[in-house]
Amino acid sequence: MEQRTLGRTGRPVSVIGLGTWQLGADWGEVQERDALEVLEAAAEAGTTFFDTADVYGDGRSEKTIGAFRRANPALDLVVGTKMGRRVEQDPSQYTLANFRSWVDRSRANLGMDTLDLVQLHCPPSDVYTTEAVYDALDTLVEEGAVRNYGVSVERADEALAAIERGNTATVQIILNAFRLKPLDAVLPAARAAGVGIIARVPLASGLLSGKYSTSTVFPADDHRNYNRSGAAFDVGETFSGVDYDTGLAAAQEFAQLLPAGVEPAQGALAWIIAQEGVSTVIPGARNAAQARANAAAAGRLDLGRAIHDGVTALYDRRFRPTVHSRW
Repeated sequence: MEQRTLGRTGRPVSVIGLGTWQLGADWGEVQERDALEVLEAAAEAGTTFFDTADVYGDGRSEKTIGAFRRANPALDLVVGTKMGRRVEQDPSQYTLANFRSWVDRSRANLGMDTLDLVQLHCPPSDVYTTEAVYDALDTLVEEGAVRNYGVSVERADEALAAIERGNTATVQIILNAFRLKPLDAVLPAARAAGVGIIARVPLASGLLSGKYSTSTVFPADDHRNYNRSGAAFDVGETFSGVDYDTGLAAAQEFAQLLPAGVEPAQGALAWIIAQEGVSTVIPGARNAAQARANAAAAGRLDLGRAIHDGVTALYDRRFRPTVHSRW
């Protein structure tokens, strides 16, 4: 699989990574055996970047990755975790003492003396512009607890604030065919600064897979059921914040843009990979077959100019004037 440099980490990572939110919680139940099979299938397909967070299953996702790493010590993997969502979302919580505590917990969960990458996990907006926060993150690097740090953001202005900091290695941001705003300023700024872009929610929580319909029922413990209005966390994390029925119609239009034989999910991933400045994209997978199918998208990079123009037209017609104005 194609490898790209992950921003200021300097580390090569697979252009298709693996998001592991679903291995912890909020996507319905996943058995430990199935979770390990997902990791194994992704690694066998060439995936070398796993993204997780301390809050996914309250550490379950991290622990599963830790177990997989112990069982496969020869694999050259880069693991990015996230911190900050296990406490009340108040900027005063983002202190060096808390960072040390959170990082130590993740190090134990993952079985890593030094974390490859730790990302602030969509904190309050003021955190991105607080000097003491970056001083604390720099201290973690100096102490050897982490090699590099980055941020995960909800909004473009948050990403731009973090990119201005000289030691921000990566920015993780929602980017897909239903959310193009990062292309306007964030990706150009990241390219200029040498900051890596980790594209998350690439399938708009599955909408772009083309597998859902108005009759699809999501389990009660799946965020696509309980967070459609943003009741639990930022609505952008669920279906990219778009109205479900509108998203279904848009997904059908997207599928019609693709060449014959290209599955919608693979086409959606290939479209993201083709955006200049993207380091890696992190689709999730609930089973080994999905992990392998996602990885296969790395071989479908050239979708053609007409498809890229079609995605822009689709976005402009259905989304740009309304729901995405604040993102």
